[in-house]
Amino acid sequence: MEGSVIPRKRLGGRPAEVVAQYGRQSRHYRRVHNSLQSLIMMGSTAVTTIAALSQQEWTWQSVSIVVLGFNVTLASAFTGYYKYRERSYFPRQTTDAIEEELNAVLLGIGDYSHFTEDQEDEALAKFTQRVETLRSEQRRREQQLDQPADQAAALGLPAA
Repeated sequence: MEGSVIPRKRLGGRPAEVVAQYGRQSRHYRRVHNSLQSLIMMGSTAVTTIAALSQQEWTWQSVSIVVLGFNVTLASAFTGYYKYRERSYFPRQTTDAIEEELNAVLLGIGDYSHFTEDQEDEALAKFTQRVETLRSEQRRREQQLDQPADQAAALGLPAA
């Protein structure tokens, strides 16, 4: 046994089952929460739109204003809640960092420049460790996006 690494044979399938169970549970609650939040956003936008429909005279301008207002309000609510910009930015940032590590290990530059051809396994181990660190950081950023701003600060999560 090397270092504190536990051989995979001794772990069996149990850790993978636990990870899969928590993943399913998390996805379920996220789906329920997002569905209810979407209903709230659509319902509140619909209520204000229906209130605007009480206007007596209908012209193409008044109808256009009501329809445009509904769409802008709904788009604003979804964009603010789901944070699509951040959800696209962080994975791109992680992808770029992994590509940089991959290029470094393949070209033998940067932190991989001191490895010889005989030390390919050590370089690969370092590469794997760094990629897993990047993936872990990405998961943390994803979790932070799902937290309200005040709760993320209380948990000590880094700013998005």
